[in-house]
Amino acid sequence: MESKPPVRFALGKQSSLAPDRGYDDSVGAEEGEDGESIIDIDPRVRLMYAANEGDLEGIKELLDSGTDVNYRDIDDRTALHVAACQGFSDVPLADAIHYKMLDVIKILEKHGAKPLMAPMHVKSVREVPEYEIDPKELDFTNSVDITKGTFRIALWRGTRVAVKKLGEEVITEEDKVRAFGDELELLQKLRHPNVVQFLGAVTQSSPMMIVTEYLPKGDLCAFLKRKKALKPMTAVRFAMDIARGMNYLHENKPEPIIHRDLEPSNILRDDSWHLKVADFGVSKLLKVTGGVKEDKPLTCQDSYCRYVAPEVFRNEEYDTKVDVFSFALILHEMIEGCPPFSTKQENEVPKSYAAKERPPFIAPAKCYAHGLRELIEECWSENPSKRPTFRQIIRRLESIYNSLGHKRRWKVRPLKCFQNLEAMWKKENHSLSSHSRSSRSTRSI
Repeated sequence: MESKPPVRFALGKQSSLAPDRGYDDSVGAEEGEDGESIIDIDPRVRLMYAANEGDLEGIKELLDSGTDVNYRDIDDRTALHVAACQGFSDVPLADAIHYKMLDVIKILEKHGAKPLMAPMHVKSVREVPEYEIDPKELDFTNSVDITKGTFRIALWRGTRVAVKKLGEEVITEEDKVRAFGDELELLQKLRHPNVVQFLGAVTQSSPMMIVTEYLPKGDLCAFLKRKKALKPMTAVRFAMDIARGMNYLHENKPEPIIHRDLEPSNILRDDSWHLKVADFGVSKLLKVTGGVKEDKPLTCQDSYCRYVAPEVFRNEEYDTKVDVFSFALILHEMIEGCPPFSTKQENEVPKSYAAKERPPFIAPAKCYAHGLRELIEECWSENPSKRPTFRQIIRRLESIYNSLGHKRRWKVRPLKCFQNLEAMWKKENHSLSSHSRSSRSTRSI
């Protein structure tokens, strides 16, 4: 049986801009000098070459046969990128080619071609933001998802960081790109111990990314799932961290920042067991003239419902007090050990809030001592104007924390007193014993 020569690729002919011009489609394959068969050029590469040459008929034929319009070559170029970068020095010829290339671009886009250039790309190097990070510096080797899955761990200049990517499939969606830009605008101006630290961003290439500090202890949601109910002292201390971070956002000048997505999964723990507010993807700048309102009614598909204030779901104008409502639910959860209305389905919770229902207080009354229950009830008041500000909340939490600490000291003092008496008694007995032994020794002499 006659063996067939091995098939190999003509790698030198895989360049997107210089495939074999002498290839005859009717042949199917050509034969190399050593007798080995050289298969046809990858149709995706031929598409890029056709785009470079402005070959409209060739492009249509390849696309109609199912060739991937967004294929990238070794230089990370697509057919659309090659066509868009085409240029000629001869002006009359350039005009003719320009219109031809516009037709090429239209055909490619009609078949789903997506631009490689990031939506926030600037025209001049001078316009590149100071926070811009070269994506090549981000090492995603062994990277894993963290928090909600929108963030991944990466290594940047020897430091582990958290990276939020804007997927390439959504860079053409204006609302998501706008939200990405809004989040960047907010993050670059935030500096507070209880707010996650912004480090930089990738905006001049795709995918676009936001880079923040990485907090290895994870988020409060995962922590509460493990620990369930927290001790009142711990819950109040955590609450003060959240309130301080939120107060900083609300007192931002000239316009307050509304988080509007405050929930345990968006609160991170650092190595010193302090909390930091994170993820400003749906945050809003509150105009001085009044409140804000969603462009369209919010649904449970858009957001995690359990911590969102009822006025948001009613599509009413709202202000910073929506964050106070969310804060009350988080504080309640830390003491009760379960999420708000944990027995109800996600889409049922907003209806409960709208009906003026609130999660029940099941934990022992001592867990809500010193006015803690009253504070929670004020924070989730149906009337936003009756909810306290975070500045007021901080003062009340500090007072509650000091009261809890004072009560704890009274419990500890008797024990310490007993331990001191016991130590004195042992010391005195030891002295008497030593004196007795010394007296017996003297008499024997």
